[in-house]
This record gives sequence, structure tokens and C-alpha cells, in this order.
Amino acid sequence: MNAPRWRPHGARMAVALAVAAATAAGAVTADAVASAPSTAAASAARHTAAPSCNPKASSIRPSGAPQVTSGSYMATIKARGYLIAGVDQSTYHFGFLNPLNKQIEGFDIDMIHAIAKAIFGDPAKVQFKAISDNDRIRDVQKGSVDVVAHTMTITCARLQQVDFSSVYFDAGQRVLVQQNSTAASLASLRGRKVCATKGSDSLAVIAAAMAIPVSVQYWTDCLVRLQQDEVAAISTDDSILDGLAAQDPFTKLIGPRLTDEPYGLAISKQHPDFVAFVNAVLQQLRTDGRWTASYARWIGNPVPAPPPAQYAS
Repeated sequence: MNAPRWRPHGARMAVALAVAAATAAGAVTADAVASAPSTAAASAARHTAAPSCNPKASSIRPSGAPQVTSGSYMATIKARGYLIAGVDQSTYHFGFLNPLNKQIEGFDIDMIHAIAKAIFGDPAKVQFKAISDNDRIRDVQKGSVDVVAHTMTITCARLQQVDFSSVYFDAGQRVLVQQNSTAASLASLRGRKVCATKGSDSLAVIAAAMAIPVSVQYWTDCLVRLQQDEVAAISTDDSILDGLAAQDPFTKLIGPRLTDEPYGLAISKQHPDFVAFVNAVLQQLRTDGRWTASYARWIGNPVPAPPPAQYAS
């Protein structure tokens, strides 16, 4: 066991503690966003057998700018008065509860605000529902949320259960360890405990490397276990690990990317018109500078080009 280490109680650690406390408190609602065009034709050509699917080119092509048309799912959302979004409130940079203003913020949250603006003309017309990784598909299928923005990788298996937008962020699985760890990669952690969340595809990668997967509810739970030497590492998308490392300077990322993790916004298969609408909103963000501005604000520089939109047809 490693010797106990002193950890600073500055701004970054305060964020970590506030996020963990917010997570334990459960769901939070706040005003936010929405928007997208309507198309109800191309739902069949997108997913055939899972082995032949292309997660990056599985979504519906928008027909133009986002429009709220009569009889569309967007019109239903507009009549309700707010968009319901399933989000994370414990992933720094992407979806977290800001302890200073008590608002849920981050890169994923900006995507939701843009959708709300396209539907209502007001990015604050959102009710956020804080959910875990394990809740994402279930909540979409139950209809308890309109959309999930939750660092969610598009996979062939998930495409059998829910629809996704086009890719709005590219990540890759890596490993986070304590600064004094001698591990150089996931392969060097064979037989040791490595943490990831329930419902994440990271667990399978950990198991394949012959490490011992430890599953928890939230990524901040993994960080606490790492700090208490209960696990040797955390392994998941580098986008999530970067946020955890920002909260604890006594950690470091190791090894190369192990996987490709294209993120999409999850939407019910019952609403292909909303999928196309969201894709139209994302295309606007790629071209008008808002995607770039959001990346610079939450993730930092240098800012890469946005992932190019690809569609099933």
C-alpha cells in the first residue's frame, strides 16, 4: 500500500468534493436548452446486423436547418415548455454541478443548451435530470428524458437499443493512476483492481486486459477509491480522466489510447424526426464557431476541428 499523501484543499479539490456531494444528493433540475429538424423516413437503413454497423455513420441526415414542424416531436417538446435532458453532474469539463453558481455546466451541457435554443429560442428552457451511466439507455427507452448528453459512446450494441446523433466528440480509453505508480499501461495492471462505472463500456476493456474490474455508480466514486488506495487505477475515456486529473494533481494519465470512443446524444428510436433535428443543430455548432468556443472554454487549447458529420445515407 502506498504511503498516505497530503492533498491540497484548493479550488480544484473543492470542485471534486462539491461534485461528489451533488452526485450523492441525486437528481437536480435547472433551466437550459433545445432544438432540431424533422425527418421520419430513414430509420431502417441505419442499423442492420451489429457486426456490419458503423457507429460513426449510423445517424439520420438532416434535411436542412433545424425547424419545429407541426406534428413533430419537437412540437411536443415545445408545447410542454421545456426540454428534458439526462446528464451527468459529476464529470468535470463535460457535465458537473458548479459549486459557485449551483448550475450544471460543461461541454455536454452546451450541446443541450443549443438544442433548447433551436426549439424555444431560449437556451434555458431545459429540465436536467441527473443520471448515472447505468441509467442512460433505460431512461431514453422509458421516455423519462428527451435526450441524453452524458459522455456516451456510440456502439453497435447500443444502436440496437437507442438512436444516436452524429458524433460530436471523439475520445479514447486510457488509464489514470497515482503519481507515484510505476504502471505504464493497462497491460501492466494485470491482476490488479481497476475502477470504472456500471454501464460503461470501459469495464470490458479492463477485463480483457486481465485486470480486475471494480464497478461503481459515478466516476467521482472511482477517484475516491484511487485516493484511498482501494484500486490501482481508473480506466475510461481520456475526456473523463482529464477532468478527474484536474481535480487531483497527485494523479497522472498513462499509456496510449486503447479504444476509439465517438460520443453521440442518445434519443429514443420512436423519434427519428428529433434525431435529424438534433443533427441539424450539431451541424450549426460545427460551422458557426460555437463548438470551437465550447471546447476552448471547457476542455482547453489547442482546439481540434470538430468531428465531421457522417450519416447512414
